[in-house]
Amino acid sequence: MAIRTQFEGSNEVGCFAKLTNKYCLVALGASETFYSVFEGELADTIPVIHTSIGGTRLVGRMVVGNRHGLLVPASTTDQELQHIRNSLPDDVRIQRVEERLSALGNVIACNDYVALVHPDLDRETEQILQDVLKVEVFRQTVAENMIVGSYCVFSNQGGMVHPRTSVQAQDELSSLLQVPIVAGTVNRGSDVVGGGMVANDWVAFCGMDTTSTELSVMESVFKLQDAQPMAIAEEMRDPLIDYLTT
Repeated sequence: MAIRTQFEGSNEVGCFAKLTNKYCLVALGASETFYSVFEGELADTIPVIHTSIGGTRLVGRMVVGNRHGLLVPASTTDQELQHIRNSLPDDVRIQRVEERLSALGNVIACNDYVALVHPDLDRETEQILQDVLKVEVFRQTVAENMIVGSYCVFSNQGGMVHPRTSVQAQDELSSLLQVPIVAGTVNRGSDVVGGGMVANDWVAFCGMDTTSTELSVMESVFKLQDAQPMAIAEEMRDPLIDYLTT
């Protein structure tokens, strides 16, 4: 399911939230409406963590993470780090990263298996990505833009990239990521798809300006029509397997 929402009048949902299959970070200082949209969909399955990063509300642009871990920039305060660590599931690692390109969410896009990164990202950061997030790392551009995190969003089910990405580049990305990729927009024609939406394997959130056509493309490529939270799907599958094997 894809859901429209706003952060204090801004449609750039991907700037103020970070969503994975294991946790969701949302920025401090929003209205209850914004939080209730996320918590209504997610609270039964994953924690929704209210936080800032380095004193800013742009949590979605400052961090990168997946179900294995979360990387935060060096500007993150000890208090913020401790708060996030206490709120995350026990099996999710969190690590501070000394990286010149400190808005990690702008320069890295990842799912649970693969990361696309800015061509100039430090080698040390690449190594940390492999160790903490357990991903294969590819240095890449999207429609000739180096800030890959701003111009693409992908889950383990599918992905959306900048509308000017060529068909050949979409095919290359699709074979790298092993998921279907489409070129698309959010928020009535915005090409900054990473800033305008967040998605995991069963739900996506985007800005209020997103058209019904954009919404249906999103639901199709991310396979959200009949998606279920993974925890629920696993709970249902285990008894079914027991039943079938007895």
